[in-house]
Amino acid sequence: MTGPTTTRGRLLLALGLTGASMLFLVTVPLHRHWFDLNVYYEAVGHWLRDGRIYDFTIPGADGTDYGFTYPPFAALCMLPMALVSWPGAITISMLLNAAASATLLSWLIGPAVHRQGWNKWFAFIVAACLFTLLEPVRDTFSFGQVNLLLLVLVFSDAWLLSTGRGRFAGSGIGLAAAIKLTPAIFIIYLLVTRRWRAAGVATGTAVAATLLAAWVAPGASRVYWTEALWDTNRIGVLSYVSNQSWDGVLARLLAPVQPSGAVWAVGVLAILAVWAHRVRGAAAVGDEVAGFALTGIAACLISPITWVHHLVWLIPALAVLADTGLRPGAPPARRRLLLRASAAIYVILCSSLVWLWRFDFTGVSGFLGSNAYVWICLGLLLALPLRGDAAQTLSGEPHPAHIPGAGMSGPIPKATR
Repeated sequence: MTGPTTTRGRLLLALGLTGASMLFLVTVPLHRHWFDLNVYYEAVGHWLRDGRIYDFTIPGADGTDYGFTYPPFAALCMLPMALVSWPGAITISMLLNAAASATLLSWLIGPAVHRQGWNKWFAFIVAACLFTLLEPVRDTFSFGQVNLLLLVLVFSDAWLLSTGRGRFAGSGIGLAAAIKLTPAIFIIYLLVTRRWRAAGVATGTAVAATLLAAWVAPGASRVYWTEALWDTNRIGVLSYVSNQSWDGVLARLLAPVQPSGAVWAVGVLAILAVWAHRVRGAAAVGDEVAGFALTGIAACLISPITWVHHLVWLIPALAVLADTGLRPGAPPARRRLLLRASAAIYVILCSSLVWLWRFDFTGVSGFLGSNAYVWICLGLLLALPLRGDAAQTLSGEPHPAHIPGAGMSGPIPKATR
């Protein structure tokens, strides 16, 4: 990392970057006023009063009535909010998201900082400033969302697998899947890459958490699994520009006609086929972080609704892209290409570009611009580099797959990149 070489110079630059980031956050982005957190907070209170959490709704800016859409286990996890005031709930949400962000950054940039010999505190502050400017991160904080917390739960298993502790892996993914269904794709990832033990732990954890919720709240569980889960009107308008999924692309392309379920399913199968091939390749060369990153991308693409704040699942892929460009073993031209690509993707993900087509996504420019984040997801799914024998763990040490006598929790299939 080029930059000031003295402690005083680093401190001044860090203060300047922090100040500029705070100024940007205060003046530029759309502010969401903790809308999603308010849904959680009010829904939990409604649940305690009359026992019907899935009946509660709040009108949104797009005219849709939004209610609690997560499984009952998530509601159990959020019950402590009933003990605090609304300002207290906001404070807790901000602190949890800040802690999740710090944890995630330490995992994702730690290997590069260690390898490049950068000053740790300065590199972390620069990375944190860049991190907070990303639109999905800004929206996660501003909505009071939970996806950064789920990302940390899932990547705790990536850390266990990449450091040779696979026998303990799976519980983070299982808990995340019990809180929100989308992370269940990581259980499929464990199966595709033949981590049978971790897949069993993840499945068992998810089932146990779900059964616990059914025992504590049988009425809410019955309503969720038989009614609320299948009510697509609860999750918002598919064609809304914030929905950056494959289904969102179809909905905007065909609006006001509803997209065909068959066309959506064919696209999902194609995405999953590419994803399965790529994650098997990542597992074969020991790049656990890339495998998890590719799975997060696939989850965003195949989910019927992927709001912009859900795209925090792209951050590990962006880190892999930049890290590959910084590795000294690659040809200089390839390194420059990867670093420029990561910088371009970063700028787009900070820009709120898709909102330019919020009210009119027709025509060629509307089709391309309103789905900009989807194109980034597809590009990363197809072209995210795998780091081969240079793969490292989330702690910056060599991957166990490349240490004689060390292994993971199951056989790794041979595959090509």
